[in-house]
Amino acid sequence: MKTLEQTAEYLQNNDHFLILTHRRPDGDAVGSAAALCMGLRQLGKDAELFPNPQFGAKFSPLYFGLLGSGDPRGKKLISVDLAAETLLPYNAAGLAGRTEFAIDHHGSHQNYAKQWYVDAKAAACGEIILQLLQMLGAEITPQIADALYIAIATDTGRFCYDNTTADTFRAAAVCREAGADTAEWNRILFTAKTMGRRRIEAYLTEHTELYRDGKLALCMLPNSVVKDFGVQEDELDDISGFPRDLEGVQIGVMIRDVKDGARISLRTDGSWDASAICEELGGGGHAAAAGATVPGTLEDGKAAILNALKKFEV
Repeated sequence: MKTLEQTAEYLQNNDHFLILTHRRPDGDAVGSAAALCMGLRQLGKDAELFPNPQFGAKFSPLYFGLLGSGDPRGKKLISVDLAAETLLPYNAAGLAGRTEFAIDHHGSHQNYAKQWYVDAKAAACGEIILQLLQMLGAEITPQIADALYIAIATDTGRFCYDNTTADTFRAAAVCREAGADTAEWNRILFTAKTMGRRRIEAYLTEHTELYRDGKLALCMLPNSVVKDFGVQEDELDDISGFPRDLEGVQIGVMIRDVKDGARISLRTDGSWDASAICEELGGGGHAAAAGATVPGTLEDGKAAILNALKKFEV
């Protein structure tokens, strides 16, 4: 574990960076990676993003011109917002064990890199990247500010989640003052929804299962439904929080089928430790938002999470 100052020193003293993100990259992963890449290039460094095949069109303005070939030869591999190597992009599985430095904010971080800096108090990895760029003397340009604002706003649910701190608001203010187009990005990220997304939400509403007197809501979203509705992955950003938004729900569970099994995402109202629950299934995350992947079908995932929850009063 390194300090923030040592992390900045590492970035200052090295070059030729290949920046890694996680599967199904969210706004924090893409925004943090893009901001770090732009900042390092501004300082004269050779930096590029690993071409994650799940980068969506919604965030394309962030990573435009930043994607590399993915060839790790001669590169220093840096990961951002990546808690475990099992979450590397599917086309990056061969890079396991090669990460030089990990920068993260997940309390469940698995210390897989040769060196790492983790600040579990940071609401978003974007907060950490902002501090690093400031330490390095990089200018927070409007493009960098956009990327950092997106990172912070998405991982705090537009500053609604309990992980939001006074430091989070101060970081967002820096982004706004630096030229981040907060109004437009808030519209894109939080209010504008495609008809396909609306259909998915209607499907989930119809198929929501309630347990424990309505305190636990569970949704399963098959890939077949996503395909039938013609919905792209980036239209489903933050869909994991859908069951939690139901009035009276303390724990919301979203289960989706992925290449290696059933992906379980938990969102809580802060009364329950989502990370501790997901750790029962080999996953982890934050107290209010966590996830795990288990082998099998959606029904297998449902059985696994309901069994794990038996150890916790809901």
